[in-house]
Amino acid sequence: MAVINSYEAVFVVSLKQGEDAVAETVNKFKALIEKNATVESVDEWGKRKLCYPINKETDAYYVLFNFKSEAAFPAELDRVAKITDGILRSMIVKKEA
Repeated sequence: MAVINSYEAVFVVSLKQGEDAVAETVNKFKALIEKNATVESVDEWGKRKLCYPINKETDAYYVLFNFKSEAAFPAELDRVAKITDGILRSMIVKKEA
């Protein structure tokens, strides 16, 4: 039996491509997480000012996902985030039990 852990993932999405692209990117990751894990919550923080410019952008859209999954899934989620256009930064952290 596989070990199930709790994780949280934060995605910083570029606003350059417009609101529709932001919503599409958020839905893409929500569907990916739902397919491979149990979603506990999705907290859309919305548009926020960045502490420093990333790719000449000063604002971005933040989304926090809390989910439970097997240990192998966060690595795949991180891989997909790194190759997805529109993701400026991402961070996936295992929560303490």
